Amino acid sequence: MAIRGEPVGLSADEAAAAAQLRDASDRVLAECGKAIVGQDAVLEFLLIALLGQGHALLVGVPGLAKTLMIRTLADCMNLSFNRVQFTPDLMPSDITGTEMLQEDRATGQRAFRFLHGPIFANVVLADEINRTPPKTQAALLEAMQERQVTVAGTRHRLPDPFFVLATQNPIEQEGTYPLPEAQQDRFMFTITVGYPSEEDEFRVIESTTSAARPRLDRVIAGDELLAMQGLVRKVPAAGYVIRYALKLSRLTRPHGQDGEPADPDVPDFVRKYVTWGAGPRAGQNLILAAKARALLRGRAYVATEDVKAVALPVLRHRVITNYAAKADGVNPDEIVRRLLKEVPAREA
Repeated sequence: MAIRGEPVGLSADEAAAAAQLRDASDRVLAECGKAIVGQDAVLEFLLIALLGQGHALLVGVPGLAKTLMIRTLADCMNLSFNRVQFTPDLMPSDITGTEMLQEDRATGQRAFRFLHGPIFANVVLADEINRTPPKTQAALLEAMQERQVTVAGTRHRLPDPFFVLATQNPIEQEGTYPLPEAQQDRFMFTITVGYPSEEDEFRVIESTTSAARPRLDRVIAGDELLAMQGLVRKVPAAGYVIRYALKLSRLTRPHGQDGEPADPDVPDFVRKYVTWGAGPRAGQNLILAAKARALLRGRAYVATEDVKAVALPVLRHRVITNYAAKADGVNPDEIVRRLLKEVPAREA
């Protein structure tokens, strides 16, 4: 039966699976909480991105457990994990793998054999991704979008599920290479990781300086995660919810295609401060992330509040501000927050 004007929802079996998804997700977050203190919102965003088949970029100063969060999440889900430390001398083949000439000792015949790189894992941590040149950063593009790599003309499928988590240090810019906009757009989320509260920091210091180490239980396996990802896409989203996500995305664009006028509803502050706005992939990610969040909240349909909750991490790296914004101290987060206040949201 449709609820409050929503389209027909999940079947009885799918509703039962949705309840299991919420229970499993709660257990995953609880297990992660044994090792990670005070980053509940960040962990939930990571889980939403994973359920929505997206990738995430974590931005924060050193020492905030970004790497530990990613490894802990992979461990709780019994997923294979590889970490790549991005450096200025890293080559694309160091990530994707390369073909090596090998000799069969029995026959003496030589043949090329593909040696898999660290990209062949369920969860890949691209640590300090902005420390490597664009040539190497681009090696991730095909993997993130197509979930495959091409080496010497041969395509190699990546394992499923596949999830790229990248970290970036926002305060150290010397010797770094800012991510091109095309690659930033491949990330579903850009998640900012802030300092913990005083009490949380006390718990971090207390736990990490003792001999005790938390033991994490593996909650779900890869095939279960794939089923969860499929269930997320079956969650219905009403037309007005999609329109709301679409409006948020379109109103970040100060001008139309090929110099055409922008949407007449674009606010003046967007025209003043934004050079380029979000593309269609932003709307897709808003709805997918909202569907995953709805299931985590125990609902079998998407509400506009779900879109609002994920708008910042989805849009902040897709809104490119200009010099006027920098001069006035206006950043993409403020642009998105002002849009959320101005765009009316229908709740039912």
